[in-house]
Parts: sequence; structure tokens; C-alpha cells
Amino acid sequence: MPQTVCSGTMFTTPSGFSPHLACAEPGEEEEAPQEGPGPGACLADGPPITSASLDTLIQNLVPTADYYPEKAYVFTFLLSARLFIPPPELLARVCELCIKQQQLDQSPLDTAKVRKFGPKILQLLTEWTETFPSDFRDEKMVGYLKDIIHRIAPCDEAYWKTLNQVLQKLSQRLALMSQGEESIVKVSLNASSISDKLVAFKTKPPPIQKDMLSICSDPYTLAQQLTHVELEHLSHIGPEEFVQAFVQKDPLDGTQPCFSDQKKKTSNLEAYVRWFNRLCYLVATEICMPAKKKQRAQVIEFFIDVARECFNIGNFNSLMAIISGMNMSPVSRLKKTWGKAKTAKFFILEHQMDPTGNFYNYRTALRGAAHRSQTANSNRERIVIPFFSLLIKDIYFLNEGCANRLPNGHVNFEKFMELARQVGEFMTWKQVECPFEEDRAILHYLHTAPIFSEDGLYLASYESESPENQVEKDRWKALRSNVLGKT
Repeated sequence: MPQTVCSGTMFTTPSGFSPHLACAEPGEEEEAPQEGPGPGACLADGPPITSASLDTLIQNLVPTADYYPEKAYVFTFLLSARLFIPPPELLARVCELCIKQQQLDQSPLDTAKVRKFGPKILQLLTEWTETFPSDFRDEKMVGYLKDIIHRIAPCDEAYWKTLNQVLQKLSQRLALMSQGEESIVKVSLNASSISDKLVAFKTKPPPIQKDMLSICSDPYTLAQQLTHVELEHLSHIGPEEFVQAFVQKDPLDGTQPCFSDQKKKTSNLEAYVRWFNRLCYLVATEICMPAKKKQRAQVIEFFIDVARECFNIGNFNSLMAIISGMNMSPVSRLKKTWGKAKTAKFFILEHQMDPTGNFYNYRTALRGAAHRSQTANSNRERIVIPFFSLLIKDIYFLNEGCANRLPNGHVNFEKFMELARQVGEFMTWKQVECPFEEDRAILHYLHTAPIFSEDGLYLASYESESPENQVEKDRWKALRSNVLGKT
């Protein structure tokens, strides 16, 4: 069914995080936290950190002449640290530690020492700008970045060139992000057209409303275009949105939240959920719209084939949206229509996406697609588009099931390692370039075709196959009066 985001009510069973993940209850005895004596402790040469003070975690992020944190640690900490400290403040702390440890405020600088340190701080800043570019929309972030490089640049002219390259690539990424957000706003405005009065056209040939089959009659082609839409949405979602979607005040955290509701940047994530809902309603509208039973059955069979092609491609989000649309009550009640359609393949697909066992069948298929992606030789085989609402559900329950801080005030870093694993896998999948050629006419239809509201779907359904009981008859009468102005 259509989904909502950022609400605990949409979820029914906890799932998704590792069963061995320690989630201590308040008051439970804690083992001594694993903290190393200095940078890199318990990372490359020891057991992974499971909990530590925020200061220790920041120290482990700071590179030195002889140390650089593991890439996984950098991603995990930059992803989760924003729950405890705003990115500008974190970068300021990192730069402050670098200046102190490398004596960058002294004159003259130790050229040999700085030349060993320089490439490492540049690598950290490059990773930060590439993975979390939205952090650098804040001018303070760019200021700190420039300042630290200006301090080391006198020791090697190449650092100036690197600074310019980093800033140029960052500017390009931010421009693309802004363009993407603007396009999402335009698409959302166009996609908001709900026209329940189209029900009145059902009995007036020729059809006034265009339908999907008149735009695209090939299931594989439509599945390819749906994959275009999915990957376009995915490309705009930043990893930080998964953290900010469920941020809440931690009762064990005495500090103020790092960002208010107004500063939460989850617009791309929310737009993706809206796309899922639109596709559900578009499928249901296309099925309920035709006046003749044979045509409705033909549309059902068409979308079954589209769903199957989505499964083969690895586009599980469109697959679930199509199945959800076909299972909406106004569609599922059309028993005569379903009786005319060949539905064997539909029940197979339903089985694949069955929620039983915490979506066991789907998760098995997803692992298979992920394995195929890792060993692929072409972008076509690399496509993995997860059922997004289930991914959000998994992250929600990981967040709800484990506190951000332990009772002793230390950061529950084990929780954030699991969060980073789930988000990091998603980040790999979203980087795939769509290998299919765009069809502008189909994409335009997917984004702009009018859809029925829930009331419109029920009315169209009752107009197609008469109500079967008094409750349906009363609802039909009320809908005809409200939507069509008929009695």
C-alpha cells in the first residue's frame, strides 16, 4: 500500500539490524568502553570501537603524519556525528586539533613533517566533500577547509592546486544538487494533478483521457523507464538524510539537538516516498479507468508483465509499487475483471514480495541482486533498487531499538557501524548509471498523468462493477453526489 515516511505507525515489526548488536537497556551494567590511547587505536590494529566518548571519536578522525583512519570509520563517524555535533563545529574541532598537533601556527613550519601530513588531511577533506557535499552549503565549512589548506600550502605548491580541484568539484556537486531539488519540485507540482471527474468519461467514447497502453505497450520498455525514474530519485538522496529522517532528542544526551525540524534536510527522501505512492495510484487509476471489463483485464496483465520485468532488472521499488497498486481495495474488489485476466505470474511476484518472515523471500532476492551487482561487467547487471520503504523501516527500528548514547554518556558506536553498513550499501547502489535509453514521452506521462484520489478510485471501481452490499451501495451514492454532483 502507499507509504509514509518518518512515522512509527507505518511499521509493524522490528527488523533489519544485526541480532548480535548490543542495545543496552537503561540501568543495565555496561562493560568498560573500548577507548584507545590515541589516533587510530582500536581501528586498524585492534578490535573495532563499540563505544567511546565523542572527544575520542573526533580524535580518531584526525589524521597525522603517520596515521589515517580507515575509510569505513570516516564514513561511519561523519554520518553519525551530526547527531551530536553540527558539521561546521566538527570540522572546526578537526582543524583545531590538526593545527595543534602539527604545530601549524608556528613559524617556520616543519616542511618535512607537513609534507607527510598534508596528503592525509587533503584526503580527509576530499572524502568529506565527496560523500557529504551538502555539509558544505554552509559557508563556515568552506572557510575552515580553505584555512587549513592555506596553512600547509607554503610547504608544497601542489596543495594550492588540490584546493582548487576540491573546490571546483564541490561547486559542481552543489550545483547538481540544487538542479535536482528544483526538478523534484517541478515534478511534484506536475504530479499533483488529481482528477476524479475523469470517472464521468468512462461512458463517453472515444476516451478523453490518454492511458498508459496508448503511450507504451511494451512491458520491458516501461520497466526500463521506471528504472530511469527510480535511479534519478536515488541519485539525489544524500546519506545524511537517513540520519536526519529519524532524529529525536536522546534523553541520555544533555546537549541540544544539532538541527531543528526546519533544518532537517530530508526533502529528497520524502520526494522518493511520494513517487512510490504516485506509482501505486497511477497503476490503480489505469486499471479502474477503462469502461470495459476486457480492457481492464488487459491493463492488469500488462502491469503484471511490467512488474516481472522490474524484478528481472533488479528494480524492487517499482515492483512493490505496482503490486501495491494492484492490491488496493478499489482494484482488488473487481472480481469479474480479475476473473478475465491471466494472473498466475502475479501470484508468483506476490510470493516474492510476501511480508511473511520479515520479507524473507524479498531479502533473499535482494541479496542475489546485490551479489550479481558486485560481480557485474555492465551497468545493466549492476542495478539494485531496493524496496525503499522497507529500507527506511529497517533504519527506523535500528534507531528506535538502540540508544545513541549509553548510560555513561558514551556514543553507542556499534549502532552507528550497523547504520553505516546499511546506508553505505544503498550509496553503492545509487551510483549506478542507468544503461537504458530515455523515452521522454513515457517519462512525461509517468510524472504528469492525472491520477484518482482514493475516493475517485472507489467511484471508478463501483462504476465498473456494481457494489455488492449495502455499505458499498451507500458509499457509491455518496461518492457520486460528492464527486460528480449526481444523485
